[in-house]
Amino acid sequence: MKHGKKYAQSVKENDLTKLYDPKEALDLACKTGKAKFDETIEVHIRLGVDSRHADQQVRGAVVLPNGTGKNVRVAVFAKDAMADAAKEAGAEIVGAEDLVAQIQGGMLDFDVAIAAPNMMGLVGRLGKILGPRGLMPSPKAGTVTPDVAKAVQDAKAGKIEYRLDKTNIIHCVIGKASFGADKLEENFATLMDAVIKAKPAAAKGQYVRSCVVAATMGPGVKINPNRVQATGAQAE
Repeated sequence: MKHGKKYAQSVKENDLTKLYDPKEALDLACKTGKAKFDETIEVHIRLGVDSRHADQQVRGAVVLPNGTGKNVRVAVFAKDAMADAAKEAGAEIVGAEDLVAQIQGGMLDFDVAIAAPNMMGLVGRLGKILGPRGLMPSPKAGTVTPDVAKAVQDAKAGKIEYRLDKTNIIHCVIGKASFGADKLEENFATLMDAVIKAKPAAAKGQYVRSCVVAATMGPGVKINPNRVQATGAQAE
């Protein structure tokens, strides 16, 4: 695969043999994001668990202190007073049977889906549509809740969901390059604190095996996994 000149220059600035401290890595990720747009900063965490086993799942949600820098569009499944509360909290799309029908018809113009508990019988019909896209409301992620207004506010404030993929890696957005290393480090520490607290009792050996941060168009910057665990502890 051939990369452009900017990417090649970014690689030169990144010592691929080095394991960086979190703040140093985040600063480098910002500097190596040389695109003309404000690049997103992502973190990829490989854990020492086996996602094939139910007792080794790692999943949850956390509100990043500095948000994600993204304008999050929220859809809420609710009726009556809960629907009114969701609208007042800023949800772009609110509905019940009508919203289910719209989604079945191909409408997916939202980033987060939230549901009141009494709506899950309806929402369950959308599992094959929302599930593969990571949009299915879930109690573990706090997106199935009687307090739909707070869930909308959290989503708008920068709440992200983390979960293992099939290769035992968590992929999360933690902000934009324009945030700078300090704000990104705060977001990173908050995420790592949540991931470390979610460590399954069945996990054996080193929990955080590797951690890489990268801008959208930049190369991955490796973080020392031992410093990752220390950062997570500091966020408590």
